[in-house]
Amino acid sequence: MPARDPWRVRLSAAAEADFQDILRWTIERFGEAQARAYAKTLADAVAALSAGPTIPGARRRDKIAKGLFSLHVGRQGRKGRHFVLFRIGRDGDRLAIEVLRLLHDAMDLARHVPTADVPRKSLPPAALRQRPRQPFE
Repeated sequence: MPARDPWRVRLSAAAEADFQDILRWTIERFGEAQARAYAKTLADAVAALSAGPTIPGARRRDKIAKGLFSLHVGRQGRKGRHFVLFRIGRDGDRLAIEVLRLLHDAMDLARHVPTADVPRKSLPPAALRQRPRQPFE
């Protein structure tokens, strides 16, 4: 039996609404085929977070809010114009990443992530260095 990933990834209600809004907008402007392709790009970026907040491309955004991280969805040869904004914490006995928002990279990120949404205390640095036992599938 394969080992579980140490990081559980959850989408907030706002992130789920963002995902739907992005796809609706993409269908209206570029059609269903492009929306399906971009949905995969967004989903792949979110899924990559199961490896933890130190994956390549993830950045701390403490200047916006303490404990906030971002990951641009344009990764691994895929093009994209959105950021995944997330924070870290615990879900029971497991490490967890909560995706707060999916925002266009031209947006003022600080305006759309109220500091109250990000915990004042971050996990200790040792938790940030923890690596998954196997990649997310």
